[in-house]
Amino acid sequence: MASGVVGGGGTLSEAYSSAKKILLRARDGIERLERFESASLVDSSDLTSSVKRDITEVQSLCASMDGLWRSISVKSQRDLWRRKTEQVGEEAEYLNKSLEKYMWRNQRKMNEAKERADLLNRGSGEGAHILQIFDDEAQAMNSVKNSKRLLEDSFSSGVAILAKYAEQRDRLKRAQRKALDVLNTVGLSNSVLRLIERRNRVDTWIKYAGMIATIVILYLFIKWTR
Repeated sequence: MASGVVGGGGTLSEAYSSAKKILLRARDGIERLERFESASLVDSSDLTSSVKRDITEVQSLCASMDGLWRSISVKSQRDLWRRKTEQVGEEAEYLNKSLEKYMWRNQRKMNEAKERADLLNRGSGEGAHILQIFDDEAQAMNSVKNSKRLLEDSFSSGVAILAKYAEQRDRLKRAQRKALDVLNTVGLSNSVLRLIERRNRVDTWIKYAGMIATIVILYLFIKWTR
């Protein structure tokens, strides 16, 4: 592979060959770790340590190779070994990041499992207290929704009542006009007409008072239920 390389090319070739073999072993180890990730009870600490040692060894070989290829006098061969060394270093860095991501995910999963176990073990302690708080908040939210629905129904009923009053008022006005027309037709006296008008005004005030009382009752009910 490194025939014709001056200044220890054989050593460079051996370092490169060893680095590639270790990279394959480290890549296989990471693939095994990722397969183990779905299993809850698998202890992967030994394999993780082994992969970490392999990556560290490759990085150390890359450092040695970096010093060796710089001593090659032929530019074409020097450039070739520079690219090979950089490639090995990039592969080692990629595997190292993959290992760190796996370790982070595994640590997070262990922490979550520990937290769940702590909550279950506390029973009626803090964990149960937290669950009770959530239950209370859910009940409070349901109560607010029910109150809101009750207020909306009450408001709709009030609007319907007021509309009914308005409709009745219009009918009474039409009836009054017809009655006055009939009375005028039969020639009743002005005193009788004034008496009827006063009675109409009293009836009107009674209707308005009833409408105002209904509105006040609805307002007080809504304010009390908030």
